[in-house]
Amino acid sequence: MLNIGVISLGIGKSHADGIVRSSKARLAALCDVDEEKLKMRAEEYGVTKISTDYRDMLADPEIDAVCVTSPDHFHLEMVVAALRAGKHVLCEKPLALHADECKEMIRVSEETGKLLMVGQVCRVAPGFAKAKSFIEEGLLGDVYFIESEYAHDYVDIQGWRKDPANKRHPVTGGGCHAVDLVRWLAGREPVEAFSYSTHEALKDWPCDDCTIALMKFDEKLSGKVLVSTGCKRNYTMRTVIYGTKGTIIVDNTSPTMSLFLDEYNGEKKMFGTKLINIEHKIPVKIANHNVAAEIDEFVECILTNTQPRISAEEGARTVAACEAIIKSSETGKPEPIIY
Repeated sequence: MLNIGVISLGIGKSHADGIVRSSKARLAALCDVDEEKLKMRAEEYGVTKISTDYRDMLADPEIDAVCVTSPDHFHLEMVVAALRAGKHVLCEKPLALHADECKEMIRVSEETGKLLMVGQVCRVAPGFAKAKSFIEEGLLGDVYFIESEYAHDYVDIQGWRKDPANKRHPVTGGGCHAVDLVRWLAGREPVEAFSYSTHEALKDWPCDDCTIALMKFDEKLSGKVLVSTGCKRNYTMRTVIYGTKGTIIVDNTSPTMSLFLDEYNGEKKMFGTKLINIEHKIPVKIANHNVAAEIDEFVECILTNTQPRISAEEGARTVAACEAIIKSSETGKPEPIIY
């Protein structure tokens, strides 16, 4: 039974819930700078080891691993400290705000021999996971275009995400979900990004609030990402995968995904209608923040001494792609994705 602590109890509550549901881990410690919130969660979960300073948790020899779910600009400091303290780490996305910070985390993980995993939770959302399996089965034929969007109205969000002293660009902060999805579904790395950004919806925020980016993979595949944090609509991660034999439309907030196929069992028509004009609705479970699945993988990898599918390097490559997108919006030129 692994003893796991959670640092920061905003999104970290989802991690605490996931640990509690695990049969192989125990929620052993909690940390948050908000003492009132900390005491409330401690009472809720029956946790006695609590602290407002994460270093107290790291000094506890009984803690085997920690979930770092603090504001993004603290990730480097906290992850490195945890690894050096002998703890395995699950770090909430983005792994860091800059690729060089991600590389430092990976270096320390390798140096200490402690596991480092990133919480790119969309990879374990049921709809996206099913779409990935369809691609790998060859159901869509050769995939030639993938687009994903992170549309989330931040108008009522305050605090650290809006802090000009620690700029959190929406492309890296939230849009990394869409960038990571395109990379993962493609199954290969983008080499170049070209983007445009505007700053019209959230003018009191320190960064552009809308970015459209094109990503070049190779001569056979391209991708597109939309990141909008001022959009006037419900939250969505709508993603479309186009292949030579079919198309998938999937969203992590919908109970169904749509599948269009060019043919089925050699037939291109059904009841006189072309199959490509028939939308197949496939039920999927809505679990758009399936943190419990992340926790299960994290725990299993620690216990079996294996590397996670959502590795720190995967998180770092996504951050590198985000940085190229941001740079392109500033230079007005295509920018190489360098990792």
